[in-house]
Amino acid sequence: PSNEKSPYGENKPYTFRQYLGDAGFLSITKTKEVLDPYFRFKLFSSAKFNQKKFEEDKEKIIDYYNALGYRDAVIAADTQYFNQKGNMKVDLKIDEGRRYYFGNITWKGNSKYSDSILNVLLGINKGEIYNLETLNKKLGKQLSPEGGDISGLYMDDGYLFFRVDPVETAVYNDTIDFEIRIVEGPQATIKNIKISGNEKTKEYVIRREIRTLPGEKFSRSDLIRTQ
Repeated sequence: PSNEKSPYGENKPYTFRQYLGDAGFLSITKTKEVLDPYFRFKLFSSAKFNQKKFEEDKEKIIDYYNALGYRDAVIAADTQYFNQKGNMKVDLKIDEGRRYYFGNITWKGNSKYSDSILNVLLGINKGEIYNLETLNKKLGKQLSPEGGDISGLYMDDGYLFFRVDPVETAVYNDTIDFEIRIVEGPQATIKNIKISGNEKTKEYVIRREIRTLPGEKFSRSDLIRTQ
């Protein structure tokens, strides 16, 4: 082990006792961490320092903390320096902040579907670890072809102009309340389906494969399957 000390304080090594207590044998990362001082897995993994990738990695670290409920986590400082062997050392000082949890989730603007149906589809209960990415994914703000989200529920029933926005209404201690604001908009009906650029395939062949048909209500899932 290196004798260089970080300017941000000592980071105690991951012990074998912790490894057993955390069931680390089920994790490749934790297994490498506990064996690294003895087998030196990082021996051949060194690479030239890349400032752009370093900045991207710092963002990934914060994203990881956010996914674990640490909404206020920040990298307070970082530094790079060389040890006696001429190898660069990179140290980060992280302020984790407190861990947050979902509180009450209420709905506003929904007339097509009841609060109970939307709550079941959302699948987030009070007391669960706060994760904004999960919330946005379940609301459909991050488009996913698998569906199963709030936006998909509406947009598969013709609500092409549907919008949904989660708004924090209260933050108390370690809990965050949300109000999910919905704008359903009018239902849309497909009018014309135009096909162009098909030089190798006849139009009638393409048309018999599509699921978006004139006269039917707009459906996001049908559009994705058609594509």
